[in-house]
Amino acid sequence: MTGDFLTSGKRTEFLRALGLGTGIFMLVFPLKAAEMAQVSVGIARTSTDVGWFIADKNGYFREEGIEAKLIPFASAAQMIAPLGSAQLDVAGGTVAAGLYNAVGRGINLKIVADKGSVKDGYEFSMLLVRKDLLASGRYKTLNDLKGMKIAVAARGAGSEASMNEALKKGGLSYDDVEVTYLGFPEHLIAYRNKAIDASITAEPSATRAIREGLAVHGSKEVVYPDQQTAVVLYSDNFISQRRSIAEKFMRAYIRAIRRYNDALLNGKIAGPNSAEIISILTEYTDIKDADVYREMTPFAINPDGQVNMVSLRKDLEFFHERNYLTKVPVSVEAVVDESFIQAAVRDLGAYQKRGQ
Repeated sequence: MTGDFLTSGKRTEFLRALGLGTGIFMLVFPLKAAEMAQVSVGIARTSTDVGWFIADKNGYFREEGIEAKLIPFASAAQMIAPLGSAQLDVAGGTVAAGLYNAVGRGINLKIVADKGSVKDGYEFSMLLVRKDLLASGRYKTLNDLKGMKIAVAARGAGSEASMNEALKKGGLSYDDVEVTYLGFPEHLIAYRNKAIDASITAEPSATRAIREGLAVHGSKEVVYPDQQTAVVLYSDNFISQRRSIAEKFMRAYIRAIRRYNDALLNGKIAGPNSAEIISILTEYTDIKDADVYREMTPFAINPDGQVNMVSLRKDLEFFHERNYLTKVPVSVEAVVDESFIQAAVRDLGAYQKRGQ
């Protein structure tokens, strides 16, 4: 065949002679790739970002026509300002007083989905007590927390609200203990130096403290069941100006967290597809030891993305009691928008756990 055969007219005649339409040719040789919608996502590179990691790795975002730009931040608190100025479309937030204060200052963002919560068997954030205090008999029950120095992540953080629930179960009040603020990795150092007596510590730091013989579980029961610890946040611009993309993003996210749920079994990442999920976590986070993810207690997450409104209201009340909030009143209902998860679930149907 000569080069003339590849001219447009003769190519069309050739395809027609084969009984094929030009549409087939266009499918095989597209003129140009479809343009992908850019979505900026703030991440902390921790395990609770796993929904975004799975959606990125498994191509769920691409299937929705989205290119997700995962932008790392040192903490969730640092994502709030960029989210408010539309430099970020999506972010992960901890349920803390700072989130409500940001909304009170006029940063119009919304909680749109669950990103991590505490459930029976999945106590990702837990009460720990120094091991030698248990061995000596100084600590037996929650009532024995009285007079102890207890570490929580930050002032007005969800871990502080969890500590308050533990104290109430022990018949104690906030003023019965000495509270100190330390990041979770610092809890290990404090336990080694006997600088703290107890803590509310999140994984994987909790498992490390237990593995090293520094601390033990402070309660046989979950001290704050169903606590909403992390949430997905959308910027006002993403909601109001790019709603169709925001809906597609949520559909990919829900697919991903359902895949994560498939990997949960008996309080561990031990389901049939656990190797896949652990591989993704070690690829996308700073923890490269797969055994850490095999041993730790994973967080729970609602496969339909629903947040726990009761927990959110309880924590907001605690922040009010501690005077952590600005004078501008903000309600939980004003901050939560469930329309995106509702649309995604309508499209995807009911969740059915696979392989078990």
